[in-house]
Amino acid sequence: MAVLAARRKLFNVAFGLIVGLCLSQMLKKSGGGGGGSDDVCVETSRRPAAWATEDDEQDTQEKLLFVGVMTAAKYLDGRAKAVYDTWGSSVPGKIAFFSSEGSYSEHVPLIPLIGVDDTYPPQKKSFMMLKYMHDNYLEKFEWFMRADDDVYVRTDKLDRLLRSVDSRKPWFIGQTGRGNSEEFGLLSLESDENFCMGGPGVILSRETLRKIGPNIESCLSTLYTTHEDVELGRCVRRTAGISCTWSYEASPSNQMQVIFYHNQSGNAAFTGDLKQKEVHRAITLHPIKKPKYMHRMHKYIKSLQLQAIKQESIRLHRDIASSMAERNVNLDQLGEAELYEDVRLFEEPSGSSSYLGEARVLGARNGLNRFRPTDVEDVLDWDFISKSLYSYKDSNSKRRLGSSIKEGLSDVIREVMEIINLYSKQRGRVIDFKEVFYGYWRLDPVHGVDLILDLLLVYRKYRGHKMTIPVRRHAYIQQTFTGLEIREMDTVGNASMAETEVPLHRKLIKQVISKLGDGIFSSNGASKKRITFVLPLSGRYETFKRFLQLYEDACVLELESTRLLVILYKSGDFDLSYDLLMKLRDRYRNSEILVDVVDDEVEFSRGRALQRGVNLTEPGDLLLFIDVDIVFSRESLRRIRQNTVRGRSVYFPIVYSTYKEPADWQDVFAPRENIKYVPNFDNSSGSWRQFGFGIVSLYKSDYETLGGLNLTISGWGYEDVNFFDAAIRGAGGLKVIRSADPGLLHVYHPVVCDRKLDSLQMTMCRGSQASTLASLKNIQEFIKTHKDFFRGIL
Repeated sequence: MAVLAARRKLFNVAFGLIVGLCLSQMLKKSGGGGGGSDDVCVETSRRPAAWATEDDEQDTQEKLLFVGVMTAAKYLDGRAKAVYDTWGSSVPGKIAFFSSEGSYSEHVPLIPLIGVDDTYPPQKKSFMMLKYMHDNYLEKFEWFMRADDDVYVRTDKLDRLLRSVDSRKPWFIGQTGRGNSEEFGLLSLESDENFCMGGPGVILSRETLRKIGPNIESCLSTLYTTHEDVELGRCVRRTAGISCTWSYEASPSNQMQVIFYHNQSGNAAFTGDLKQKEVHRAITLHPIKKPKYMHRMHKYIKSLQLQAIKQESIRLHRDIASSMAERNVNLDQLGEAELYEDVRLFEEPSGSSSYLGEARVLGARNGLNRFRPTDVEDVLDWDFISKSLYSYKDSNSKRRLGSSIKEGLSDVIREVMEIINLYSKQRGRVIDFKEVFYGYWRLDPVHGVDLILDLLLVYRKYRGHKMTIPVRRHAYIQQTFTGLEIREMDTVGNASMAETEVPLHRKLIKQVISKLGDGIFSSNGASKKRITFVLPLSGRYETFKRFLQLYEDACVLELESTRLLVILYKSGDFDLSYDLLMKLRDRYRNSEILVDVVDDEVEFSRGRALQRGVNLTEPGDLLLFIDVDIVFSRESLRRIRQNTVRGRSVYFPIVYSTYKEPADWQDVFAPRENIKYVPNFDNSSGSWRQFGFGIVSLYKSDYETLGGLNLTISGWGYEDVNFFDAAIRGAGGLKVIRSADPGLLHVYHPVVCDRKLDSLQMTMCRGSQASTLASLKNIQEFIKTHKDFFRGIL
C-alpha cells in the first residue's frame, strides 16, 4: 500500500507539471508572441497545443510528403477521425485536415480556412488548401497530396512510388479523367487535355505547387465548371504547363486507374469481400463512406503487411539454414547451433518475446519431396481439383469445391500472379490470369499445403513488337506453416492492483450482484430462453418412443426450458403414439407438451406439418424444427440458444448421421445414464451430413421474414433446401450459422423413394439412400470380399 501511495503521489506531481507547461504555452501564444504563420494557424483553429508540438516533430523527422485532407465540420468526428486513426498515422511526413472557418476538433490536426464554408462543390476549399500548403510548407516537403476524407491510402506503397520519381520536376499525378459521356464537350477541355480525378487523390511535386501557388486566386476567379478537380487540372495546365499523368505512360499493371482506384459501387464500395486484386494493387482506394469500413480496410491492409513480414521471415530462415548446412549443421540442430563458442545462432529461446520462430519448420527448404514417408501409411494423398473436388477419402468422391478451398485457391493464385508480374514494367509485358484447368492439392501436417495447378494465362507485351497470346503453365506451390505461436499474458499483478483500488462499498455491491446472478441464472434452466420443439410425425411408433424417452431424460427431468409441439398424423400407429404422448403429459403436468392432430385424409407433408406448428406459436418464440430420428443432448440445446439470435441469425446445425450397419444407436453414444450422450464418432459408423438442412432453429418472426417453407413442394425432401437457399440470400439481414454440432445425431432409418417424385427430388433421394448405406472403407471391403460377383457387373 505504501508503494502504491508513493506512485500515486508521483503521478499527481507529474500531471501537475504537464498541465502547468501546457497552460504556460497557451498563455504565451495568446499574449501575441511570435506572430508566424504556424502561430496564426493554431490560434485560428483553436486546436490543442499538442497538435503543434506533434507537427513540429514530424517536420524535423520526414521531409517527403504533406497530405492535406479536405473535410467538413459534420465529418470531423467521424470520417476525418477514422482517417487520422488509420492510414493518417503512418504518413511519411505530415497530415493536416482542412475544413470551414470556425470548425473545431479535438481528434484531428485541424486547419480551419478563413473565409471558406462547407458548401459543395468545395472549389474554394480545395484551392485555399493548396495555397496554405504553398505559403507554409513549400520548402519543407518534396510532395503534396490533396485527399478527401473518404479515401484510404496505402502509405507504404505511396512512399515507394514517390521515392522512385524525381520530385525536382513538375508532376501532376492521379487517375486521369476526361469526364463521362454526359459531360463530353461541357468541361471546356481540348482533345489532348485532361484532369486528375479528385476522389482517389491528387499528388503534386514541389515544383508544380511552386508554379501554381502564386496563381491560386487567379485560377479561382476564372472557373468554367462546378467540378473542383476539373478546375484544378485546368489551373495546373495553365500555370505549370503539365497535365495529369496519362494512363498509357505507365505499364498496364501500373496504370493510374489501377493504383489510384475509384470503385463505382458508391456507398456499397469496399463493404464486401476485400480479397480483390484491385484492393491489393492499389495505392489509394475510394470511396469509403463510413468510419467502420475505414477501420475494416485498415485492419485488412495491416494483415497483408503482417503476411509479407512473415514471408520475409521464412525466406531469411531458409537462407540461414542453407548457410548453416555448409557448416554441416542440419535443420534439427539449428535451434541449439552456435556460430562460435558461447555465441548462439538464435539467442532467445522458445517462449521469450524475442523468439524468432521454430527454425526446424521455418528453415525447411521448399520442395514437393521434402516430406519423405517411411511407411506406406504415411504417404500423403493428393486430391484432384477441377470444376469439382475429387477425393477417394470421402464417401462422396465427387463434391463441389467448398468455400474454404475456393478462398484458398483465390489467395494463392493472386499471390502467384503478383510474383509473376513483379518485374513486368522493366520487361515491358504483363501476364493476366484466366482460369485453372485442373490441379492437385494435399496437406502435409508438418510443413503445410502443396498445390500443383495447371493455369491458363494471357501474355501481353506492350513494348517493341506488341502481342497478346494465351499461354498455359504449371505452378508448383507450397504454403508453409509458420509454426505454432503461443502468447501468455500475465494479468495477475494488474488484476490484484485493480482490486485493491476498488472502494469497499463497490466490492460489496459487486458481490451482492454476483450472488443474485447465481440465483437468477442457476443451472435449473428456468431463466433460459424456451425452445419449442416442432416435430412432424406420421407412424414410426418405435422411433417416437425412443424420442420421447430422450426428451424426458434431457429436457423434462433436467428442468430445461423447452416445449414439445407434435404435429401428429392419423396414420400407422397413431393410437399408440397418441397414448404414449398423453401418458408423458399426465406424468409431468407442469411440462408443456402439446399435440396437433391431423385428419387421416390429409397426406403427410413435412413442410405443411411444420407450418401448422409455426401457426400455433408466437413471433417471439424460439423454434427448433426437428425429426423423430434425431438424438440430441443438453449441450446441443445450449448451442441452439447461443447461435440463434432474433433478428440476427438462424442456426442450421450439421448433424452426425449413422450408417446402416451400426448395431444400435446406444453403441454410438455413451450409456443412457450419462445424460450428455458423449458420442464416439468415427468414419466407419457414420458421417457429418453436410448437405442436410432439415434441422434448424430460428425465431418465428425470422421464419416469416425468410418467407417460410415452400408449401407447394410435395413428396420427399427439397423444401428444406429451398428454405436454406432463402436464408443464405440474407433476407432481412439475417446471418446463417452453420457448424458441426456433436450433440445432434441422426439415427439410420431406411429411405424410401416414391416413384412419383420429380427428377430433382428423385436424384436427391437416391443420393441420400446411397450415402447412408455404409462407410467407403466398408463398401470397399465388401466389394473386395465379393469381387467374383462384382466382376460380372462392373
